[in-house]
Amino acid sequence: MISVHITITGDVQGVFFRAYAQEKAQELGINGWVANESDGSVSVVAEGPENKINELIDWCHGGPSNARVEKVEVKEMPYSGEYEDFSIRY
Repeated sequence: MISVHITITGDVQGVFFRAYAQEKAQELGINGWVANESDGSVSVVAEGPENKINELIDWCHGGPSNARVEKVEVKEMPYSGEYEDFSIRY
């Protein structure tokens, strides 16, 4: 099990990125959260099996059809196991 912090930049707010990310994470069985940031980016904290996290990262490079992803940064974090589901933070 691994934990990552993903930052997605581009035209990624106002295009249902958070809702689609939540749906994808739930489909993959990943726990964590997604949130819009004040700088226009979207942050994701995700915990789960490495192969499933990699699938989520791959998805983030495209996002929903209305998004225009310019950059995806991934930073590994210590695994905590603190999340019981995948939520949208407001």
